[in-house]
Amino acid sequence: MTRYARQIALPEFGAGGQARLGAAHVLVVGAGGLAAPALQYLVGAGVGRITLMDGDRVSLSNLHRQTLFRMEDIGLPKARIAAVHMATLNPECEISAVLEPLDPINAPDHVAAADLVLDCADSFAASYVLSDICLEQSTPLISASVVGTSGYCGGFCGGAPSLRAIFPDLPDRLGSCDADGVLGPAVGLIGSLQAQMAIAVLARIEPQPLGQLVSFEAIGHRFGGFRFDGAPEPESGFEFIAPAQILPDDWLVDLRAEDESGPALPDAARRTVTDFDDPDTTPQGPRAVLACRSGLRSWQAATRLRGHWGGEIALIALGDVQQETDR
Repeated sequence: MTRYARQIALPEFGAGGQARLGAAHVLVVGAGGLAAPALQYLVGAGVGRITLMDGDRVSLSNLHRQTLFRMEDIGLPKARIAAVHMATLNPECEISAVLEPLDPINAPDHVAAADLVLDCADSFAASYVLSDICLEQSTPLISASVVGTSGYCGGFCGGAPSLRAIFPDLPDRLGSCDADGVLGPAVGLIGSLQAQMAIAVLARIEPQPLGQLVSFEAIGHRFGGFRFDGAPEPESGFEFIAPAQILPDDWLVDLRAEDESGPALPDAARRTVTDFDDPDTTPQGPRAVLACRSGLRSWQAATRLRGHWGGEIALIALGDVQQETDR
């Protein structure tokens, strides 16, 4: 036990905490900037099994914050390369790479196999999908996000309120690393905090971080946060589905521009978000399925539609065209 002697020596941790870490299976969704420190600390601490999901490949613009990767990794699948690097850090940790993005179809089985989920996915749609499933399965979820110089990390589900209890609605505009930039050390700090929260949950270190949110602003180095143990779950929300879950009688709407890249969506009607301000814009079917690239425009259109239509609404975040991976 020489490898883990310094953490076993902690009275809050001990041999029992180490044994619980060694028996744990963690699902990590996303192998980018947040996962870089989180994986290193989880693997180094002796988590027994990790499943790492990511369908993306390493690019040059990733390297300032995704510190697991090297120049020679550019163009290779992130999850596979991260798993290879982590195997050299601690061969006692069994880490498996899943070279596809998380979606509403594959998520339930992956969550069911895990004791805890780390949301490192840079996608609010993936975060809501994970939160909905973790709430249903009572699985702890450590979710984080960083854009620009600001970020947060929180412990959700597993007996605590879900992500929707804190973020029931989306702002008119969501930031992104591509559009707004991001500071590498801010990402590293929040990813390290994810690892700390995950270890506390798995090793049963009190007080538990489930039901707690911590925020950080890099400019000025300011921390904030609060507990939300009693936050009520919203009575309604928009469910995300996968394209394969579209039904024949759904009213399918594509909110993307015609020249916008991404997966094709045959037979979809073309609309814009502002079209749904018109009360005469009503679904031609029992369920409205609204699709766009990230899910934000779908959410905005759904919010407008709900103001004058009481039927079922589902959202699709189509993302970008996935590159082929040599499995």
